[in-house]
Amino acid sequence: MAETLVDLTGKSCLVTGAASGIGRATATLMARLGARVVAADVDAVGLAHLAADHHDVLCVVGDVTEPHDVRRMVSTAVERNGRLDVAVANAGVLPLSDVLETSPEEWDRVMAVDGKGMFLTCKYAIEVMQANGGSIVCLSSISGLAGQARQAAYGPAKFVASGLTMHLAVEWAHRGIRVNAVAPGTIVTERVRALKDEPGGPEYLDQMARAHPLGRLGEPAEVARAIAFLASDAASFITGTVLPVDGGYLAR
Repeated sequence: MAETLVDLTGKSCLVTGAASGIGRATATLMARLGARVVAADVDAVGLAHLAADHHDVLCVVGDVTEPHDVRRMVSTAVERNGRLDVAVANAGVLPLSDVLETSPEEWDRVMAVDGKGMFLTCKYAIEVMQANGGSIVCLSSISGLAGQARQAAYGPAKFVASGLTMHLAVEWAHRGIRVNAVAPGTIVTERVRALKDEPGGPEYLDQMARAHPLGRLGEPAEVARAIAFLASDAASFITGTVLPVDGGYLAR
């Protein structure tokens, strides 16, 4: 029988930001690969649609900027499955603005969700993974590995994701906890589709499509497959990496 490279059968998995986009694609794929998935998001309506489409996915409404909510997401996975094997720290917001357009309030919001939210997800996942090990996958970005225009808040927050990944990988390897990240290029999520109706959005999308050597934007399912690989035992000797899933953008 041919070996299945990515097999998540029986794995207890938590995916944040799972109501749409990359998070939803990841939760759906992991469930198909045999995982027992807890999907979390602040978007209750989006989670309800996910639950209706995938009855085997348990959904939890919560805000990743609130420590109590993140603890509840993690504890739900542990109570349901007896442990937590995989955590995908995906929740994030994506404003499109330069430094002059970015208000202090917007900076704080992006750092709270994309920075603090990722920190809390990793923190409380590691707290329960210490006994048996586990795998964490953070969502960075091409903006977390290289500079981009009109990413004054989002880009620095994704540098937090890349840095957190590397530091935690070194810090927790001795406990069998692997920490990796994916760095997507521009992906056709609901948020990215909405950019076409924002000032400068259509021009930005056209520019980004041309900037990816493969000549197109990516799809959420393409990022989800990379996340599932890093989360799985097939990546057992990989930790501390930030894997671009970017159609060649960073190779230019």
